[in-house]
Amino acid sequence: MAESLAMFFVNAFNGLSKEVIIFIISLMPILELRGGLIAASLLNVDLLQAFIICFVGNIFPVPFILLFIEKLFNWLKKFKKSKKVVEKLEKKTLAKRSQIDKYGYWGIFIFVAIPLPGTGAWTGALLAMLLGMEKKKSFLAITVGVMVAGIIMSIFSYGVLGNLIR
Repeated sequence: MAESLAMFFVNAFNGLSKEVIIFIISLMPILELRGGLIAASLLNVDLLQAFIICFVGNIFPVPFILLFIEKLFNWLKKFKKSKKVVEKLEKKTLAKRSQIDKYGYWGIFIFVAIPLPGTGAWTGALLAMLLGMEKKKSFLAITVGVMVAGIIMSIFSYGVLGNLIR
């Protein structure tokens, strides 16, 4: 699924440079670094260059989420239609809190480091915010988690997947 989504966005952003495409994909919730590295592999972007671009793209929104999403959510809850959407997002995110409750910042790190759908930096930052965790420690745990997820996805995208498509 991540591969087909990555290819959709590669085609949608046709005309932009490969680097800009993988940066944009890495910024997006759900796809994040995982989708960016898959797209980079498919676009034949050098692994080190791809890793750096995708890492920066994935980490870029995290401070904004940690610092401002609570204020945004509170404002959106003032409106009937957006309140339902925000509450649904909060409920869905908090459903993933069990390992964070048990392991704290290590839980955030593990949650982000395992590159599965719905376990990236965006959700990790939302969880940290919703659980009232310290922002600096959360940012560090998320950053290291994204690095580990990037290593795992690099092996998959440039190793396993790269060998299948070449």
